[in-house]
Amino acid sequence: MAKNCLCLTGKTIKQNVDLLNKYRNFADLAELRVDCLDAEERLYLRRFPELAGVPVILTVRRDVDGGYFNSGEGARLKLLANGLAYANADSRFNFAYVDIEEDFNAPSLEEAARTFGTRIIRSCHDLKGAINDIPAKIKSMKRAGDEIVKVAISVKSTYDVLNVFRASNTFIKQDKILICMGHYGIYSRILAEKFGSFLAYSSALSENVIPGAPGQMDVRELSELYHFKRITKNTKIYGVIGNPLKSSISPWFFNTIFNLENADCVYVPFPVTDINDFLDLADGLEIQGLSITVPYKETVLPYIEEKSAIAHSIGACNTMYRNRRGDAWYGDNTDYAGFTASLLNFLDRKDLKRRKITIVGAGGVSRAVAAEIYKMGGKALILNRTVHKAANIASRYNFRWGGLDHQGIGLMSKYNDIIIQTTSVGMEGYDNSDPLELYEFSGKESVMDLIYSPAQTPFLKRAASAGCRTLNGYDMVIRQACLQYANFFDREIPKTHLSQIYSLGASGWDRIASG
Repeated sequence: MAKNCLCLTGKTIKQNVDLLNKYRNFADLAELRVDCLDAEERLYLRRFPELAGVPVILTVRRDVDGGYFNSGEGARLKLLANGLAYANADSRFNFAYVDIEEDFNAPSLEEAARTFGTRIIRSCHDLKGAINDIPAKIKSMKRAGDEIVKVAISVKSTYDVLNVFRASNTFIKQDKILICMGHYGIYSRILAEKFGSFLAYSSALSENVIPGAPGQMDVRELSELYHFKRITKNTKIYGVIGNPLKSSISPWFFNTIFNLENADCVYVPFPVTDINDFLDLADGLEIQGLSITVPYKETVLPYIEEKSAIAHSIGACNTMYRNRRGDAWYGDNTDYAGFTASLLNFLDRKDLKRRKITIVGAGGVSRAVAAEIYKMGGKALILNRTVHKAANIASRYNFRWGGLDHQGIGLMSKYNDIIIQTTSVGMEGYDNSDPLELYEFSGKESVMDLIYSPAQTPFLKRAASAGCRTLNGYDMVIRQACLQYANFFDREIPKTHLSQIYSLGASGWDRIASG
């Protein structure tokens, strides 16, 4: 199975030893980034393997390869040689691996490494994403049978990740390290075993150290949230797709349930740039089910063979899952039911008759919200920056519509019993503003923001400070996730597990969300 390698980028030997001791339970091995050490600390690098107590990779990464060393190749060679010098008969006291770039020629160093059992990682770091033929690159790099070829590519799209995955299947029996650096490659690190990678690099991101490379995950998160060490070739994959995908409660929810059930499943975030490329990757990874968030709730519809009645009616889908044969996708929308149950519970009502509601936004979630308000007997006004989108949804239900300008806000005086904010404005990682800044709350409105991270958006804070009753999207997302689980597994979540989810809500999700 793929190993979790803690990348140590502290400035001193002691700091790196302390970090390793703190996170030892999560790491299978460590990488000492000598290029991050203070100059005087580099004199003592040879002692590190003995102090570490786990297999250690010796790395002096050049600045041109994304590292911090810029003192020339002669100085770098000397550091690597010092790290391998005075080899001990007990291999535990030697560096287990040494990372040498493909263009770094040091035959005597390599011979010494092999003589004393230090395995060579032959690496290539493509910071521009310019490698067109990855299999050819892998084949050209390997010089000896015991070497591990490492290719780290800065990925800018789902297509780039798909190319790396396809390359991994070309060399199934070869030890290799394949890394998709950057935001769009995050899932390749979680699914290192599925990508055929010997290891995944992680960092202690909650500490005061620099990350080893773009996109490296926190070592604790990789282990505790995604249960990295339990992922095998047979582990079933589920996940959430969106772009950008900065903060989602879904991985915490599903992976907590999987852990309680002791199920061989993992739920992964998939930031996606192109649906078609991603679904090709999904076929290769044999992904079983997906939650769908912005901006793909409508984009996925042509790829779904059979839709539920509500998904077809709304024209948006937040759930995809395989049919029993595994050769086609089914689609559903659980936003509507999750929203309804959460809102009615908040209002302590059975329906919305004689209630006037403003819906802010006209995306996929807004479609589900509008459909449910109509179904429950409410009357609504839909406001959106792009007015024709609001009009398109409103026309289905004979609702009013308008823009987020003074004219549209003026209409709210007759539709302000309940105000429901459905856009991504205020969400962590998105535009941190107030989508309804022109409206003045009276304090009598019931206000719901479907965002749950942060727990209080600027919009919700302003409503609460005016005296309004407020609700964020946490309860709704848990309810709709329960329905997604039922779609994925054709059974409901055991009530004992669900009660633990709610009891862990504050301490569990908040800890993950805050890093």
